[in-house]
Amino acid sequence: MQVLTIPVTPFMQNCRVLVCPTSRIAAIVDPGGEPEKIIARLTEEGLKPKMILLTHAHLDHVGASTKLGEYYDIEIIGPHKDDLFWLEALPMQSQMFGFENHAAFLPSSWLNDGDTVEVGKLKLEVRHCPGHTPGHVVFYEPVSQQVLVGDVLFKGSVGRTDFPKGDAAKLKHSIESKLFSLPNEVVVHSGHGENTTIGYEKATNPFMSGRFG
Repeated sequence: MQVLTIPVTPFMQNCRVLVCPTSRIAAIVDPGGEPEKIIARLTEEGLKPKMILLTHAHLDHVGASTKLGEYYDIEIIGPHKDDLFWLEALPMQSQMFGFENHAAFLPSSWLNDGDTVEVGKLKLEVRHCPGHTPGHVVFYEPVSQQVLVGDVLFKGSVGRTDFPKGDAAKLKHSIESKLFSLPNEVVVHSGHGENTTIGYEKATNPFMSGRFG
């Protein structure tokens, strides 16, 4: 699986584009804003995405979803339905995050733990990882051993839990049961910052070892 990274907005959120190397079919994951920048990169790469996938419903991860969905005439899929309240609160989020006003929207379909999403010949395993938000999901591609984790896990850190319905205990359980159960070699693509690996975070992440939090 090829993963293109397009940092967007002042939050430097990592919009990712997943590309099936066999079919060149692509999916956009977490388009947080700046749709023109995302479209320009896709055009440069000669890609036409087939879907938009969302890990969670914070505005800095979904801000360009409706515009890209309309531009490419593609569906928005995910996250888990427990993030519905965040999507309904997008106008409030716009004020909270200092973004241009964004209308509420609903995805074409929700995702559940154990679902599979096909992008060309790629088969992404969906894992529900509540804690940062209650409906957060991650996407694991076992053949290339890569996982897109949104804001669940970062290099040397974990997602915030001080937003409404955040839960630190649930976040830690999600990481331990749904991410640290993956092979150590798995590359972790986080929603902000640089990549890491499961093995590195298991060995060094201070928030999971008990040193912090």
